[in-house]
Order: sequence, then C-alpha cells, then structure tokens
Amino acid sequence: MRLFFMCQNRRMRFIIFVIDGDANTANGNEMAAIDAFNEGLERDGHWIYAAGIGDSASALRFDNRAGLGHSETGSLQDGVLHYSGFWLIKADSTEQARELAQAGSLACNRRVELRPFLGN
Repeated sequence: MRLFFMCQNRRMRFIIFVIDGDANTANGNEMAAIDAFNEGLERDGHWIYAAGIGDSASALRFDNRAGLGHSETGSLQDGVLHYSGFWLIKADSTEQARELAQAGSLACNRRVELRPFLGN
C-alpha cells in the first residue's frame, strides 16, 4: 500500500502533539529533557519546528462560510485534555516517527499524539 503522505524523494513529515491537562505533570527535569530531545532531533536531521500553544480557554473558533460571521470562544475539544504544544518532524518511516514520538513523550512527561503532516 502506498502511503498517501509520502512525497517522492522527500522524507515523510509528521506532527507530534503534546497532550496536557489540569493535572500539571511537569517535573523538575522536564525542560532539560525537552532541550536534550530537541537537540537530538536537530543533530539527527529530524527537526523542522516546535512550539507551545495556548490552552483551550484561549481558543477562538470562527465560521465564516457563506459570510455567516459566527465566532465562539473555547476549543472544539471539550474536556480537561488539550494540546499544549507540538513538534514538526521529518522521519524516514512511520516506525521511526513512532520511536521519536515515544522519546518525545518521555522527554516532556506527557502523552503525545502522532499524525502525518500533509502540508508543504
């Protein structure tokens, strides 16, 4: 089966979302572990970009289809869990991306979600 998110002559790209909640799972070594993970991504050619994002309460949703002009506060996701950041990575295979997601989860001490990145 040909993977639809592969581009010829290019490595596959993935996004790793960091899943967070109100439990504050941060530990004292977290930033050092994340920095080391990021340095490893850069060193090994997997790094594209990473960032933190605001929590669900800071989200705004808009629907301007057909000029509707509708807006709402809050995230599409309802509940305690939300995305608090992401890594955009390059990998040679889905298996390698899974391994990097596992390492990212360990580094940030949070669950993560891995998805193919389909943008340019």
